[in-house]
Amino acid sequence: MIVLSVLVAAVFFLFGAAKLFALAPMRERAAHAGFSVTAYRGIGALEIAGAAGLLLGSAVPVLGALAAVGLLLLLAGAVVTHVRNRDSGSDLVPALVCAALVGGYLVVLGVSL
Repeated sequence: MIVLSVLVAAVFFLFGAAKLFALAPMRERAAHAGFSVTAYRGIGALEIAGAAGLLLGSAVPVLGALAAVGLLLLLAGAVVTHVRNRDSGSDLVPALVCAALVGGYLVVLGVSL
Protein backbone atom coordinates (compact mmCIF):
# COMPACT_ATOMS: atom_id res chain seq x y z
CA MET A 1 0.00 0.00 0.00
CA ILE A 2 2.84 2.39 0.79
CA VAL A 3 4.28 2.05 -2.72
CA LEU A 4 0.90 2.82 -4.31
CA SER A 5 0.24 5.79 -2.03
CA VAL A 6 3.71 7.24 -2.75
CA LEU A 7 3.25 6.72 -6.50
CA VAL A 8 -0.18 8.35 -6.61
CA ALA A 9 0.90 11.15 -4.27
CA ALA A 10 3.96 11.86 -6.44
CA VAL A 11 1.80 12.17 -9.55
CA PHE A 12 -0.58 14.61 -7.90
CA PHE A 13 2.24 16.52 -6.24
CA LEU A 14 3.97 17.05 -9.58
CA PHE A 15 0.81 18.07 -11.44
CA GLY A 16 -0.29 20.23 -8.53
CA ALA A 17 3.08 21.97 -8.26
CA ALA A 18 3.08 22.69 -12.00
CA LYS A 19 -0.33 24.34 -11.63
CA LEU A 20 0.58 26.14 -8.42
CA PHE A 21 3.72 27.62 -9.96
CA ALA A 22 1.74 28.49 -13.12
CA LEU A 23 4.25 26.91 -15.48
CA ALA A 24 3.69 27.90 -19.10
CA PRO A 25 1.99 24.62 -20.18
CA MET A 26 -0.36 24.88 -17.21
CA ARG A 27 -1.26 28.48 -18.05
CA GLU A 28 -2.10 27.31 -21.58
CA ARG A 29 -4.22 24.45 -20.25
CA ALA A 30 -6.01 26.81 -17.88
CA ALA A 31 -6.87 29.16 -20.73
CA HIS A 32 -8.02 26.27 -22.93
CA ALA A 33 -10.23 24.93 -20.15
CA GLY A 34 -11.69 28.36 -19.44
CA PHE A 35 -10.07 28.79 -16.02
CA SER A 36 -8.14 31.76 -14.75
CA VAL A 37 -4.55 31.14 -13.67
CA THR A 38 -5.66 31.86 -10.10
CA ALA A 39 -8.37 29.19 -10.29
CA TYR A 40 -5.90 26.72 -11.78
CA ARG A 41 -3.48 27.48 -8.94
CA GLY A 42 -6.31 26.66 -6.54
CA ILE A 43 -6.79 23.30 -8.27
CA GLY A 44 -3.04 22.72 -7.94
CA ALA A 45 -3.18 23.49 -4.22
CA LEU A 46 -6.02 20.98 -3.82
CA GLU A 47 -4.00 18.35 -5.70
CA ILE A 48 -1.02 18.91 -3.39
CA ALA A 49 -3.30 18.70 -0.34
CA GLY A 50 -4.75 15.47 -1.72
CA ALA A 51 -1.25 14.07 -2.24
CA ALA A 52 -0.36 14.89 1.36
CA GLY A 53 -3.57 13.24 2.54
CA LEU A 54 -2.73 10.07 0.64
CA LEU A 55 0.68 9.92 2.28
CA LEU A 56 -0.82 10.50 5.72
CA GLY A 57 -3.38 7.78 4.97
CA SER A 58 -0.87 5.15 6.00
CA ALA A 59 -1.05 6.47 9.56
CA VAL A 60 -4.64 7.74 9.52
CA PRO A 61 -6.63 5.64 7.01
CA VAL A 62 -9.75 7.80 7.18
CA LEU A 63 -7.67 10.81 6.11
CA GLY A 64 -6.31 8.85 3.17
CA ALA A 65 -9.82 7.82 2.16
CA LEU A 66 -11.10 11.40 2.35
CA ALA A 67 -8.14 12.66 0.33
CA ALA A 68 -8.74 9.99 -2.31
CA VAL A 69 -12.42 10.89 -2.58
CA GLY A 70 -11.48 14.56 -2.94
CA LEU A 71 -9.03 13.70 -5.71
CA LEU A 72 -11.69 11.62 -7.47
CA LEU A 73 -13.99 14.64 -7.39
CA LEU A 74 -11.25 16.80 -8.91
CA LEU A 75 -10.71 14.18 -11.59
CA ALA A 76 -14.43 14.02 -12.33
CA GLY A 77 -14.30 17.77 -12.84
CA ALA A 78 -11.34 17.33 -15.18
CA VAL A 79 -13.23 14.78 -17.27
CA VAL A 80 -16.30 17.02 -17.44
CA THR A 81 -14.12 19.95 -18.51
CA HIS A 82 -12.46 17.90 -21.26
CA VAL A 83 -15.81 16.64 -22.53
CA ARG A 84 -17.33 20.13 -22.39
CA ASN A 85 -14.41 21.47 -24.44
CA ARG A 86 -14.72 18.58 -26.89
CA ASP A 87 -11.10 17.60 -26.32
CA SER A 88 -9.72 14.49 -27.99
CA GLY A 89 -9.84 11.14 -26.26
CA SER A 90 -6.11 11.27 -25.65
CA ASP A 91 -6.65 14.40 -23.54
CA LEU A 92 -8.88 12.33 -21.23
CA VAL A 93 -6.27 9.61 -20.67
CA PRO A 94 -4.30 11.31 -17.86
CA ALA A 95 -7.46 12.00 -15.83
CA LEU A 96 -8.76 8.46 -16.38
CA VAL A 97 -5.42 6.84 -15.49
CA CYS A 98 -5.16 8.97 -12.36
CA ALA A 99 -8.74 8.05 -11.44
CA ALA A 100 -7.86 4.36 -11.82
CA LEU A 101 -4.79 4.82 -9.60
CA VAL A 102 -6.81 6.63 -6.93
CA GLY A 103 -9.52 3.97 -7.16
CA GLY A 104 -6.87 1.29 -6.71
CA TYR A 105 -5.57 3.17 -3.68
CA LEU A 106 -9.07 3.16 -2.18
CA VAL A 107 -9.46 -0.57 -2.81
CA VAL A 108 -6.10 -1.37 -1.23
CA LEU A 109 -6.88 0.97 1.67
CA GLY A 110 -10.23 -0.77 2.21
CA VAL A 111 -8.61 -4.19 2.16
CA SER A 112 -5.98 -3.13 4.70
CA LEU A 113 -8.60 -1.90 7.16
